[in-house]
Amino acid sequence: MKGLFVGRIYAADSPDPVVCNAPCLGYSFKRGEEVLVLIKDRLPATIWLALGAFILWLAAGISFGIYAALRRGRWQDKTVMGISLAGYSLPSFFLGLMAIFFIIIRLQLLPYPSYVSPFENPIQFFQTMLLPWIVLAILYAAFYMRLTRNQMLEVLGEDYIRTARAKGLPERVVIRKHALRAGLTPIVTAAGLDLAGLLGGAIITESIFSLPGLGSLAVNSVNDADLPVIVGITLVTATFIIVANLIVDLLYAVIDPRVRLV
Repeated sequence: MKGLFVGRIYAADSPDPVVCNAPCLGYSFKRGEEVLVLIKDRLPATIWLALGAFILWLAAGISFGIYAALRRGRWQDKTVMGISLAGYSLPSFFLGLMAIFFIIIRLQLLPYPSYVSPFENPIQFFQTMLLPWIVLAILYAAFYMRLTRNQMLEVLGEDYIRTARAKGLPERVVIRKHALRAGLTPIVTAAGLDLAGLLGGAIITESIFSLPGLGSLAVNSVNDADLPVIVGITLVTATFIIVANLIVDLLYAVIDPRVRLV
């Protein structure tokens, strides 16, 4: 651990030793670069991929989950659950390859992915990231549809929901301020952990769409047996998960006032 604070000096084949400045997560002799530098170069693409997909799957998953819960047993509910089951069952590599084949190759609606920074070329960035965002969002939104629907069905049967309706509150107020807020706790927990996991690298999606993120770096490092890089990515991913757990715990008190009374 001392390398994180004071750096390290590695012996090399050349006369001069290799200096890894603090904070040092190791040195990749195969790539001739510090692990932290490699991670910092790849992290932006992973962050943009994770955040874009996160926004899409939360918006779609929660919206369709509420819609299905309010129409329980009807054809709308069965349709949403059918879509959810299909999305949850599709392998990510299959969905990604089919998206590339039909959207990019056959229909030519988008150019083939070629990642650039959003600050360098926003249009090309959006065209490159749109398909990976949609593919990841479909896979995760399928789970959040079912989770939101189950939570809403449980909450809508509570006494305080019937009381709110008996008071004459508009249905949108009952759903948004009372039912949804009470059922958000497990959704926030799952969302925090899923986002943290994606920040550690979406291996399959990044590999299929040729995105220079942590996931593709991890795959290349495993193929090259580059242990320092693998360990560094693992540490970064673990840090994201720990921070996500802390943020989720803090959000509990904001979402559910009952937590503040404990």
